[in-house]
Amino acid sequence: MKKSNKITNRFKNFIYPKKPSGKLFNYRQLVGYGLLLLLIVSPFLKLNGEQLVLLNFIERKFVFFGLIFTPQDFYLFALAMLIFIMFIVCFTVILGRLWCGWACPQTIFMELVFRRIEYWIEGDANKQKKLDASPWNTEKVFKKAVKHLIFLSISFAIANLFLAYIVGSEALIKIMTEPVSMHVSGFVSIMIFTFVFYGVFAYVREVVCTVICPYGRLQGVLLDNQSLIVAYDVTRGEPRGHLQKNALDAPIGDCIDCNLCVQVCPTGIDIREGTQLECVNCTACIDACDEVMVKIGKPKKLIGFFTQDYLTDRKPFKFSARAFGYAAVLFVVLMVFSSLIYKRQDVETTVLRASGTLYQQRGKDSTSNLYNAELTNKTNKTITFTFKPQSDADGISFIEKSVVLPKFGSTHLTFFLIRKNTAIKKYKTDVAFEVIADGKVLSNSTSSFFAPPGGGE
Repeated sequence: MKKSNKITNRFKNFIYPKKPSGKLFNYRQLVGYGLLLLLIVSPFLKLNGEQLVLLNFIERKFVFFGLIFTPQDFYLFALAMLIFIMFIVCFTVILGRLWCGWACPQTIFMELVFRRIEYWIEGDANKQKKLDASPWNTEKVFKKAVKHLIFLSISFAIANLFLAYIVGSEALIKIMTEPVSMHVSGFVSIMIFTFVFYGVFAYVREVVCTVICPYGRLQGVLLDNQSLIVAYDVTRGEPRGHLQKNALDAPIGDCIDCNLCVQVCPTGIDIREGTQLECVNCTACIDACDEVMVKIGKPKKLIGFFTQDYLTDRKPFKFSARAFGYAAVLFVVLMVFSSLIYKRQDVETTVLRASGTLYQQRGKDSTSNLYNAELTNKTNKTITFTFKPQSDADGISFIEKSVVLPKFGSTHLTFFLIRKNTAIKKYKTDVAFEVIADGKVLSNSTSSFFAPPGGGE
């Protein structure tokens, strides 16, 4: 991967990309605006009584499309994050950095929202350059003021949307409708996020992708010669040269050195210099080059999705062994995750024999052990339950009892398990318990029962 010398100047040189257009850009808009719509509505849609997506790190509650993860399910949440990372890795090995150019929220907001507003107010790249270079006059002040006011307003909306994912849409509505004095921390959080987003989209921009985000550097490790990337076909395009009628010079390649591929690039690179970490595979250069090729009567895809093997040896695309390996690992982890989700219980029950206690003889016919039980409700509904042993030969005498399990809450039980002496065949045996609600077994748990055979009689 070729490292551009523009990285060190990224914070100094403001990039003015030409307004993109073309078939791939239209597809990218459909994908981007579809994902943007999903991002906006997800906190406000309900499934099983919970918002569609919630990442409440404060209360350690996470919801994904109706599936609720509590602190007891942290291993599932961690596994889900691992699956997401593995998916990105597998995706990158096959399709390069396409995620960045087509699905990343940073790119979607920057290219399909903020940049479109900038084109609408200030015009295309050349007009923006002239406006920034011109002295401060009425037109410049008006356009800059309107642009940045809109940027701030959208950043404020994004900050509220972001907070809806963290604290929940209902809590956000309270922050917005109730007096500020009742939600000082929430209001301060919204203001901080507003200015962070404003700074990112008004000034920092592509620096997030090229310098701050580590994914661009991971690309160099993940790509191989069989990965599909946006690339320039050097064999076909070189040597470059401008079109000249009736020219007697040596033959030139298909590239006419128009520089449109550079002008439309949102990160300011020249794709003809080779694969670079700043390239986010937005495909704007493909559309620009295809348009030129059509005009000059040349085949399209001088810039396109190619593998390195195709560019050097004209080998057709095929999935690499590494791609199959990553896909296989991802499939296995997905199967494990699905199995754990299937076996997951709405109520988690832990029963432990009281430490430091011996068995208790209860007359001549039965023996008991003392237990503590902790029941945790992982649902958003209050549950009225019955706690009982699975064996009809066993009975329970409660010391501390509860029949109501609050939503996302827990309750504690202390009880004696009483077993008939005739059922005690050895010193240590297993004992099983179940939690029943509305005639359905919600949870099972096991522990150990200690007593001499026959109850010591």
